[in-house]
Amino acid sequence: MSYSCAVRFVGVDYGARRVGLAISDATAMLARPWQVVTTDEPDPEHAAAMIADFMPMLVNDGDGLDGIVVGLPKRLDGTDTDQTPNARIFGEALEVITGLPVTFQDERLTSVEAEAQLAQREKDWKKRKQQIDAVAAAIMLQDFLDARVRA
Repeated sequence: MSYSCAVRFVGVDYGARRVGLAISDATAMLARPWQVVTTDEPDPEHAAAMIADFMPMLVNDGDGLDGIVVGLPKRLDGTDTDQTPNARIFGEALEVITGLPVTFQDERLTSVEAEAQLAQREKDWKKRKQQIDAVAAAIMLQDFLDARVRA
């Protein structure tokens, strides 16, 4: 008899031009940057359809996929930003398209932290810019995973 304890999540840092993706390991303990997808239009529902195209390969591989975590932009005081409604529309559309549960996670300061981490490793700003959204998604996903462990 075989028991699978694999639990894996995708983290998504939605933006009007770029969407950063991160993936957790099968134990849902560690998140890593995966890739950045450039969107061809700023409509959040269109972007959700583009990102949904990546999910079947994760669902069908050995570790599966248990859910999607979408970063929710917030100001430092916890109030919504101008981008928060679009992130919600994106996440809700992604849930409908993929059939996977979507959880929203506060993403305050993840881009700042991602930039700081990348600046230590990569001096070329253009190369950092290409990676920053995936690194921010990984930071946000790691925050989500850490909160699950504490709960």
